[in-house]
Amino acid sequence: MIFKPPKIIRRLFPQLIWNFPDSADVYLTFDDGPSPEVTPCVLEQLEKYNAKATFFCLGKNAEQYPEIFQMILDAGHQVGNHTYSHQKGWKMKTWRYIEDIDFADQIIKSNLVRPPYGRIKARQIKLLSERYNLIMWEIISRDYSRYVNPRQCVTNVTKHVKPGSIVVFHDSRKSFRNLEYALPKVLQFLTENGYKCSSIEL
Repeated sequence: MIFKPPKIIRRLFPQLIWNFPDSADVYLTFDDGPSPEVTPCVLEQLEKYNAKATFFCLGKNAEQYPEIFQMILDAGHQVGNHTYSHQKGWKMKTWRYIEDIDFADQIIKSNLVRPPYGRIKARQIKLLSERYNLIMWEIISRDYSRYVNPRQCVTNVTKHVKPGSIVVFHDSRKSFRNLEYALPKVLQFLTENGYKCSSIEL
């Protein structure tokens, strides 16, 4: 699934950031961590290729694994807010959804927010964008899917990536089967094709 939103969505919700069309860099992002089983492996690969990334952390995981969270920061990467408990905005009252994000912000302390599953209501977008930058994506690797094999995961990224792309991976146990194989291959591809991997700084 390569989700490229129709232009009408971008016009209706200009607050949502799907890519950086004026940038020559690629923006790798990792959702759902930090995870002691996976995040250190991701950091090792990123360091090997001199790549920077953005980790959209769950507040509850950052709270449970503060040493792994600090490893991300110490390595010079950016962190973002992925809610405290992986909430779907579509299924929550707006005030409660914002409360969950604000609670996570007490731990993560970032002006970047990515709604889990991309499921967020128009009212939530309006209110959150007053205080946060809402980061979506242009390419999703589908590393989390049991119906995707590791090679397909690589192709999902390398076939579609271009300057300014925001790419989604997951530093979670569920995704590690694909991520362990795909991430080094993707980083090698990007390096060989002259891309610089940067973190999101807004």
